[in-house]
Amino acid sequence: MGHRLTQIATRTGDDGTTGLGDGSRTRKDSLRVAAMGDVDELNSTIGLLLTEPLPDDIRDALIDIQHDLFDLGGELCIPGFENLADTQVARLDALLLRYNATLPRLQEFILPGGSRSAAIAHVARTVCRRAERAIVSLGGEEAIRPACRQYVNRLSDLLFVLARVLNRHEGGTDVQWQKGRSHA
Repeated sequence: MGHRLTQIATRTGDDGTTGLGDGSRTRKDSLRVAAMGDVDELNSTIGLLLTEPLPDDIRDALIDIQHDLFDLGGELCIPGFENLADTQVARLDALLLRYNATLPRLQEFILPGGSRSAAIAHVARTVCRRAERAIVSLGGEEAIRPACRQYVNRLSDLLFVLARVLNRHEGGTDVQWQKGRSHA
């Protein structure tokens, strides 16, 4: 898989470019680099969530997701490279079904928050949506496989569901939006 870094401070990016996994160089503000950065930020945010006390099954799922995101980043880093499998998207679909089945039906919009772990899951969800937008933008300019878009779309949904699960795990509930509250 492409070039691995053996030295971090190479100074080769001082001109505003960065190396891709295939050895080519591109501007640091390119759509590809923006998408790669958003996926990296998402992975870091999930890493932050993993520092919280979590149920073992959710912890295991998030660790798998971190590896998947590294695979996605690798695919984005090497134009034309395929690294994310359809089975990884299918695994998210299965997790969505599993965890959504444990939750009461939403009657109202919910606000990000509740427990600390749920709030971090909501932050991860919003970073995931930004990564999705960046991947869609890149796909408007260059060929990107559907699995890349599908993965982050499913993951943002899963992070929303996991935030709800984590609130319940910690003895709380969803923080419901109250129409007109800010007007009172």
